[in-house]
Amino acid sequence: MNYQETLDWMFSQLPMYQRIGAAAYKADLNNTIALLDLLGNPQNDFKSVHVAGTNGKGSTSHMLASIFQEAGYKTGLYTSPHLRDFRERIRINGTMIPEDRVTAFIEAYRSQFETMGLSFFEMTVGMAFDYFASEKVDIAIVEVGMGGRLDSTNLITPELSVITNIGLDHVQYLGDTLEKIAHEKAGIIKDGVPVVIGETQPETQPVFIETAEAHHSPIFFADQRFDCDKIHIESHRMQQYDVWKDSELYLEACSLPLMGNYQRKNLTTVMCAVDLLRKPFQLDDDAIRDGIANVIRNTHLMGRWQILNDDPLTIADTGHNVDGIREVVLQLAEMSYNKLHFVLGMVNDKDIDHVLQLLPHHCEYYFCKADIPRGLDANILAQKAFDLGLRGKVYDSVRDAYQSAVNAAHFDDVVFVGGSNFIVAEVV
Repeated sequence: MNYQETLDWMFSQLPMYQRIGAAAYKADLNNTIALLDLLGNPQNDFKSVHVAGTNGKGSTSHMLASIFQEAGYKTGLYTSPHLRDFRERIRINGTMIPEDRVTAFIEAYRSQFETMGLSFFEMTVGMAFDYFASEKVDIAIVEVGMGGRLDSTNLITPELSVITNIGLDHVQYLGDTLEKIAHEKAGIIKDGVPVVIGETQPETQPVFIETAEAHHSPIFFADQRFDCDKIHIESHRMQQYDVWKDSELYLEACSLPLMGNYQRKNLTTVMCAVDLLRKPFQLDDDAIRDGIANVIRNTHLMGRWQILNDDPLTIADTGHNVDGIREVVLQLAEMSYNKLHFVLGMVNDKDIDHVLQLLPHHCEYYFCKADIPRGLDANILAQKAFDLGLRGKVYDSVRDAYQSAVNAAHFDDVVFVGGSNFIVAEVV
């Protein structure tokens, strides 16, 4: 098979949660254990940092990877989902896995994979670990797919575990309370391995403390030790922060090209994680500062308050659950514009009603459906929105909605694209 045929086989013949949702979810690690045994347990051949959480784990993972790159380490980065190209999931020093490596891996093990009945995600995790081991990375930043305890990535023993925060997402799989979801995320905590918790939340703090104690793992709540104060600068593409540790200045005027005030929380988490990794990996201030400032260039992160156009100002963000959308709405409320044009689409297994209740009323909506089976029908989305007082039109595709919004917007308007990773993927 060539590369495209390989992808077609991966996407169509094996369950892929990104496309179909519940039918692809497997609530055990047996397949992954068997897969990694088949591959010679490559996860044991490289050092790693494991990153879980409801929101922010992608940005956090990319920032950590960028810092290690700036420090001179050969750095693997595993993230999900991808936006445009499957190979975004597996990178070394920012460069995507080559097409021929994807094809060769599948070709070598295809018959075994079919016999084992692997899911798309299990197979991709195996590919990533095999690639990182064979390329002898110094360290890999590994982002959890969903949850933690039963996630296919959870067979690594990292140098550090990171849990950014807990919110109500994937409740049909992880539990319907913050405490239940925290138990699943806490499943990445390993014996004796330090863990950083990004946000202190009263419902989840006892869960993390109890789990860490049971594993004899030192636990650090990032927002109790670190604080990032934003320095006001007039720019749509860069923000600066003074970083404080225990009320003392830790890093002055740290530039971050990831826009959106919610990145302050992620930066706080990253700084706590890096502080614990500084000595064993000799990460100096320059590597940390440059890693943060060059994160987009180094790791090619997309979809986080990404500026697509300056005239009219056009922004895309992959926030897609209640907590993520709340941050988006707060950010939009701080901006000055004449009119907001909101290109909106969602997937059918999210908390649609609660998300819609958060959205602003004084704007024009462009309702659309991403080109995946999980996409929510745009007419259903529009009707739910109309019932809550949101107004707009339905479009046949994401591209039609996006072009209509850009064409309708004046120079002093803002166009925002969001509601789902898959909506953003079609415009970035």
